[in-house]
Amino acid sequence: MARPAKIESSALHRKLSDVFRDVGYEGASLALLSEATGLQRASLYHRFPGGKEQMALEVMTGAEQWLGEHILAPLASDAPPEARIRAMIRGLDDFYSGGRQACLLNMLSSPRADRGPFARLIRNALKAWIEALAALLSEAGFDAETARFRAERAVALVQGSLVLARGMDTTRPFRNCLANLERELLAPRSDGAPAPTSA
Repeated sequence: MARPAKIESSALHRKLSDVFRDVGYEGASLALLSEATGLQRASLYHRFPGGKEQMALEVMTGAEQWLGEHILAPLASDAPPEARIRAMIRGLDDFYSGGRQACLLNMLSSPRADRGPFARLIRNALKAWIEALAALLSEAGFDAETARFRAERAVALVQGSLVLARGMDTTRPFRNCLANLERELLAPRSDGAPAPTSA
């Protein structure tokens, strides 16, 4: 019997991530995961005793660590706000391959997001990103309400542009989003930029 192909953990997680991004959690069959990684099902179960859920959990944990290093850390640096936002934009462009990769957070979400196996991780990742952006905007001189509103709006624009890019089979919505994101975040209130509404 042929020995199972060896693959480094980082490469393995990347290949698994590509499958989950492409077809989502429910669509990621063991056959697809096996084909993508080059590992037989027995080898996959040996590496991931918890099955597909463990695979997705490790991929999600890795994405959360990447977010901390490449998005949250730059946003919390001592650089000027503009430089920090540009660093975040470069990170997003890299993580989503210029809009060619779907959002892992979205593709791993359950139809009932509050009940899915990854709900806590997804919620925590989005919350950390929004809070880091809001803190930066507060440092830039915006009041807390405006800072929070713009941070949530920016994250929604990025996520929405990825959905639109995937649905339209073009990276243009994502590229346009990133090109205008700094202005969306830092534009003076007097220029007609969207403002928070009362609850």
